[in-house]
Amino acid sequence: MSQEAVEAVEEIVEERERKSWLMDLRPLRLVAYRRMWVGNGVSFFGFQFTAVAVPVQMFAITHSSAWVGLLGIAGLIPLLIFGLWGGAAADVVDRRKLLLVSSTLAWLSTVGLLVQAVLGVRSGYLLLGLTALQSAGFAVSSPTRQAIIPRLVPARLVPAANTLNYTTSTAGGVVGPLAAGLIFGLVSTGAGVTVAYLVDAALFSISFWATWKLPSIPPVEHEPGAPRPSAGLRGIGDGLRFLVTQPVLLLSFAVDIIAMVFAMPRALFPEVAADRFGGPSVVGWLFSAIAIGSVVGGLFSGWIGRVKRQGVALVVAVVCWGVAIGLSGLAHQLWLALLLLGVGGAADLVSAVYRQSMLQVFAPDRMRGRLQGVFTVVVAGGPRLGDLRAGATASVSSITVSWAGGGFAAAGLAIVLAAVFPALVHYRPPRSPSEKTQTIGSES
Repeated sequence: MSQEAVEAVEEIVEERERKSWLMDLRPLRLVAYRRMWVGNGVSFFGFQFTAVAVPVQMFAITHSSAWVGLLGIAGLIPLLIFGLWGGAAADVVDRRKLLLVSSTLAWLSTVGLLVQAVLGVRSGYLLLGLTALQSAGFAVSSPTRQAIIPRLVPARLVPAANTLNYTTSTAGGVVGPLAAGLIFGLVSTGAGVTVAYLVDAALFSISFWATWKLPSIPPVEHEPGAPRPSAGLRGIGDGLRFLVTQPVLLLSFAVDIIAMVFAMPRALFPEVAADRFGGPSVVGWLFSAIAIGSVVGGLFSGWIGRVKRQGVALVVAVVCWGVAIGLSGLAHQLWLALLLLGVGGAADLVSAVYRQSMLQVFAPDRMRGRLQGVFTVVVAGGPRLGDLRAGATASVSSITVSWAGGGFAAAGLAIVLAAVFPALVHYRPPRSPSEKTQTIGSES
């Protein structure tokens, strides 16, 4: 077959994939992206063991959902500090090297959790400290990793690449908590958290391998007349000044904060599992239900890249998330609560993909790290504030008020924000987004 015929067949196949309702897999043809995607997926699966084990251990030590909620603050403070700095550094140094260093810090915190579990240390303060250390590593690695993606895939495939990332990470969020819940159902809490931390530490090595195999990703040359990027306060300030000129991005951050602060009920899962749904083995199902919905939504996400009114779709997704979470908080049957959490997870996937894609299309490469740093603070910090809000509200009212009331409040506030500031609902992606930098991923 001639080269022209081969190219014609490939174009037909690509057009069919583009129009399919199933997940768009075209980014996986790029070797560098594919390797990073595999490493991220496996490591996130391992991290879910820790994500379940830490609040379970904290509740076992303190018997208080308020203490579990404090884990959110322990994770938030390093995010605020190192998220912005890490994003600025990603615009100045080789992003591959920065990702290796920051991932090492996160891995060391997991080893610390494993050691304290093996030694039988029962200290809520130590858990808070190790959570803060892990959050610092994540705060640097997350914006760096996200800023790398537009260097690995062409702009037209950015939404598909983000969908693949979110779907894979949430798939780990399904299997990981379920496996952790199974462990806690079979062994004591002390033994369960030890095994969970051990699994996370072991699987993290695959992420190191994937990052090590990435090509060098140095910063691009700064544009003539533009200020030279800085990893200090000046660089962070430049990123923030650019951000405030983009109302669509600001509003997309605002709706995410609303969704996570008011409608993230995970700090309540250990207590709800024990008091409403029969015991600690159920906690894995509660932690994984949102992720299950995201995975199902991702499998049928081929339509996401074809939506033109992305701002409207983002607002609708956030409203659906809030309503689903609110209804799940009223459910007293486990299957119904899990189903509604799953619906919320599917809506959350749609919201996350559009927010990330908007940011990556708007930002030039020389600013992507800094803006991804702000994005990390918002995306990862919002749920931690949500943990604090949920735990504190439940301690002064009830689980139902904290869970259901927060969900419905999020939906209402998202509608009000969209009505008062219509720039977001008017947003449409550029028809032909320009390639700001040449991608370094090769096809295979």
